[in-house]
Parts: sequence; C-alpha cells; structure tokens
Amino acid sequence: MVGEAIGLIETFGLVFVLEAADAMCKSANVEVVGYENVASGYISVIVRGDVGACKTAVSAGVKAVENMGAEVYSSVVIARPHTDLEKIIEKYSLEKQLRE
Repeated sequence: MVGEAIGLIETFGLVFVLEAADAMCKSANVEVVGYENVASGYISVIVRGDVGACKTAVSAGVKAVENMGAEVYSSVVIARPHTDLEKIIEKYSLEKQLRE
C-alpha cells in the first residue's frame, strides 16, 4: 500500500478517535495503518487507500466525531505522500505499536 493516499483525523480522546476510525473504515475502502496518542489527550488516526476513498473516509470520520458533540482538531488527506513520509507512518504504525 506504499504510495497510496493517506487520510488523518486528530481529535481529543480515545472514544472520539475510535468513532472516527470506525466511520472511516465503514464508509470507504481504507485501512487503519496507525495512530498517535500524545500526552495532552489528542489522538490521531491514519488510514490509507486511494484518494477518493481517503476523502470519503475523512469526511465520514469528521462527521461522526461532530455528531457526538466533539471537535475535530485537524484533518487532512494527502493524495500522493512523499516516500519520506513512510518513515513517520512506520513510527506510528499499528504493527510497530503491537511489537512494543
């Protein structure tokens, strides 16, 4: 899946980011590839798929969080991520976090 688009959502709290990730995966053909939980409580989730799927997924995830009465801190779709971004994605990948 290297080279495919990535979509990201950042919100506050585990419950909201799980709702976002669920909506993202249910709305489009994307795969959750990783997440980051920072000390302040903000959590980001990263999905990967084709550009259209990532756009649909991020939109659905944002809507799901907002429907719960929470705020999305930020969201983005990167259509053609530079290959160097793989270094960052790997750091926050589910596979790496399961190994630790």
